[in-house]
Amino acid sequence: MPELPISRRRALLAGAALLAVLLFGSRLLSHGGSAAPPPPSLPPPAISTTTALPARVVVDVVGAVRRPGLYRLAQGARVADAVARAGGSTRKADLSLVNLAALVSDGEQVVVPRRGAAVAASGATGGASGASGIPTGPVHLNSATIEQLDALPGVGPVTAQKIVDYRQKHGAFTSVDELDAVSGIGPARLDQLRDLVAP
Repeated sequence: MPELPISRRRALLAGAALLAVLLFGSRLLSHGGSAAPPPPSLPPPAISTTTALPARVVVDVVGAVRRPGLYRLAQGARVADAVARAGGSTRKADLSLVNLAALVSDGEQVVVPRRGAAVAASGATGGASGASGIPTGPVHLNSATIEQLDALPGVGPVTAQKIVDYRQKHGAFTSVDELDAVSGIGPARLDQLRDLVAP
């Protein structure tokens, strides 16, 4: 009879151990078996450390402005911005001949003519309309006075005198390109004057 309680105790212990194993196993299966593995972590999106600098343009502002010279402007700047960077126009400037709303491009020369250039043009043409339909036409090289030539942007009294001397010595200008032969007027100055003068 004493062995019976021992076997019962063993059976109870074995049953409890079996029950514990079954419970633990079922928990493992319910949590570990059905749970999906976590998704792989994606690397964060690459952030560019280099910030794009705004595009810049360089323009040459000349003529009737307070501080002629080269200026850097933001891409998309207008002629009005270029004139403002050059200190604004002088009292002699004729801004009616300048399209202040036009966009500037890199390497462009912005010419602000003096009022005298417009007066000279109308006087030289006798009030007639030019070929472009603008009432105040260009300054005519063959009839303009030294004062009228001096009023052109980039042309001082010395160069104006040289233009008059050249036409007296060589005869009338037949082309604006002949200005290149006048001392003090190079290709850059010629391009600046091309739309403001005529033979």
